[in-house]
Amino acid sequence: MPTTQSLTESLFTADGVQALDRFLIEDQGVDGYGLMQKAARAAFRQLLRHWPAPASVVVLCGPGNNGGDGYLVAANGQRQGLAVECVAVSDPGQLSGDARRAWQDTTSVGVSVRRWDQLSTEEQVALFANSTVVVDAMLGTGAHGALRQPFDEVARQLERSGVPVLAVDVPSGLDASLGVAEGVAVRADITVTFIGQKAGLLTGQGPHYAGRVVYDTLGAENWLDSLPAAPVAAISGWHQAQRYLPRLSPAAHKGDFGHVLVVAGDRGYGGAGLLAAEAAARSGAGLVTLATRSEHVTAALARCPSLMVRGVVHGNELAPLLEKADVVVCGPGLGQSAWGQQMLQQVLASGKPRLLDADALNLLAKRSAEPFAHQVITPHPGEAARLLDCSVADVEADRLAAVYRLSERFGGVALLKGAGTLVSVPGKIPALVPGANPGMGTGGMGDVLSGIVGGFMAQAVRASSIGLAEGVLLGASLHLEAAVVASQQKGYRGLLPMDVIEALPVVLAAVEPRFGEPATSGQNTGYESVHAGGHTDE
Repeated sequence: MPTTQSLTESLFTADGVQALDRFLIEDQGVDGYGLMQKAARAAFRQLLRHWPAPASVVVLCGPGNNGGDGYLVAANGQRQGLAVECVAVSDPGQLSGDARRAWQDTTSVGVSVRRWDQLSTEEQVALFANSTVVVDAMLGTGAHGALRQPFDEVARQLERSGVPVLAVDVPSGLDASLGVAEGVAVRADITVTFIGQKAGLLTGQGPHYAGRVVYDTLGAENWLDSLPAAPVAAISGWHQAQRYLPRLSPAAHKGDFGHVLVVAGDRGYGGAGLLAAEAAARSGAGLVTLATRSEHVTAALARCPSLMVRGVVHGNELAPLLEKADVVVCGPGLGQSAWGQQMLQQVLASGKPRLLDADALNLLAKRSAEPFAHQVITPHPGEAARLLDCSVADVEADRLAAVYRLSERFGGVALLKGAGTLVSVPGKIPALVPGANPGMGTGGMGDVLSGIVGGFMAQAVRASSIGLAEGVLLGASLHLEAAVVASQQKGYRGLLPMDVIEALPVVLAAVEPRFGEPATSGQNTGYESVHAGGHTDE
């Protein structure tokens, strides 16, 4: 699992980020207004990066320091000669501290500030209709719960207008800690966030409302010898996870990369097992055996002749296959009939390192199972709810807590699917794979994930350099990265699981050193980290 002492790889709750702010200002003597000015400049840079010549910019400002950031964004626009409309969604006369100073400084450079409650409905509609981009600086990290008037009505009008939005720090209405929105919230195209990264931007509903997240430390790492607030998760995208790839040797043979047994594919679901098996092979497993219904054997061999495919009728036929395997992937298309139950029973009894997915998880939820250290479970929220005996809403209300409970309950490694995939092992904070891809919302993508993770689990068994959790992180991040590469060619709506499988060797080839050549970083998945003083996007 990744370490969390790096500010740029740590995720915090809203309270944690506020603790970082207080530490910088109160303990390290950093000028709070100077940080606000830096934040405004960082947001304005991103505005010009994505909308280089905006005809009109509307900045919505709220009652706290987030509103102060917004006023200074408007001032930056004014200095650059842009047509800027600054709208106070709360009474600016009630501002205090740095936010009040920002409002005063902004009006002093000639920015006219209009009050939202003094605009007619027609003027409100026209305001958004005539703008190139709207800056949301209404409510920041500390806001919780459903939006109240007038913020909820602003958010509704903004959504109806369809105008692009840049959110400052957090989209108004999104919980920065949990990634949930109670009711209406601002849906941003770009969110520029500062100091510490907020977990709620990157998981659950966060990617839906935050859009592309750009993180700027504002130089905070220069004052931090250690983290004064405890992270709740650690970022582990493809850029981070690829460090765990086992080194390749010119003298390697198939036995060095492990043997995966995929137990999957009841009648009518043969494709699920084939997708998982082919994904395992494409992820670098040395040998892959598919145990499935006999009627699927011919199709599987025709599709991927490098697989070893066995038709099995009874559970006891798995014994010789289990004996040869290093890792077992069980569940894709397994069904919950007597056949699937027999298969799962044999897998559990074998004691082999295993990955359980799909119907294996649904069957597991119905039985008493002891925690198993060499096990990976990969539920989506519905399966997680059944495993935890709670509702899907409960899972989605706090995904970080849910994935941790899964790992504690079942042992080994728990991977909770969804935007901002989470990976947890008992006793450690979860890892988060940042990024989301709408093309992955189709049948079979989870089967591909199971196969990829299974492939790296097998390599982890054979390579002492990585553990089970690192193999899971490799698989989860590679799955997303391959989907990004595939969607660049196929788009989102037409993306199929086979496209992701075909992109796997492309992604892997891009980071494999040619025996001494340095590896390169992966593609972008909708998230980037920017450091003050060294902006990667400039």
